[in-house]
Amino acid sequence: MRSYGQFCPVAKAAEVFCERWTPLIVRDLAVRPMRFSELQRGVPLMSPTLLTKRLRQLEAEGIVERKRTDSGRGWLYQLTSSGHEFAPIIGQLGTWGQRWSRRALAEGEVDLGLLVWALERGVSPDAFGPRRNVVRLELTDQPAHKKFWWYVNQDGRTEMCVENPGFEIVLYLAASLPDMIYIWRGDLSLSRAIDSGRLEVDGATRYRRALKAWLNPHPLTTVKSQRVQAPAV
Repeated sequence: MRSYGQFCPVAKAAEVFCERWTPLIVRDLAVRPMRFSELQRGVPLMSPTLLTKRLRQLEAEGIVERKRTDSGRGWLYQLTSSGHEFAPIIGQLGTWGQRWSRRALAEGEVDLGLLVWALERGVSPDAFGPRRNVVRLELTDQPAHKKFWWYVNQDGRTEMCVENPGFEIVLYLAASLPDMIYIWRGDLSLSRAIDSGRLEVDGATRYRRALKAWLNPHPLTTVKSQRVQAPAV
């Protein structure tokens, strides 16, 4: 890690926290412990080599620790008590970003991998009841091999599948990738997306009514943009 060459505590904390990619790693580990492969999905532009290096640095600083999985195969990474003290900073960064940096998506920000992973991590698996069920998402502007995604809700967790798992599908969703990101980010409300036809929802009434609960909007989606020119979506 690069040093500012100052004894100031702001400088010392920034040397650790402001290293590129570190806030995103802490962002994801603040949710729950994760395997290396799961962390990769949250930083798809980060090379495995660099992720390994950054995790080792964070371990050396006492911010992240590794532990064996329950099966004894592989490792889980988790925040220490020191690392968890960064969580409020992450929250404030997110609030500031929602309030002051929101704009129309740039080309490089229309990230398919990050969206499908964020949905898997963020939706509420129990929204449709205790029985195993599936939501199919169609991203209408994507090529055939990236168009369909299945989310299996079972036993209090959601698993994303790239092929039809063969279980009961309770909801069919269809939207473009940018529109789905705008919905997830809170720029495009669910009701407006449906009323305008930018999100198509097909399924029994009780499941359609539970869609918002399943999407489980993050509290940051309620933060209003204060930019003079808010994103036009």
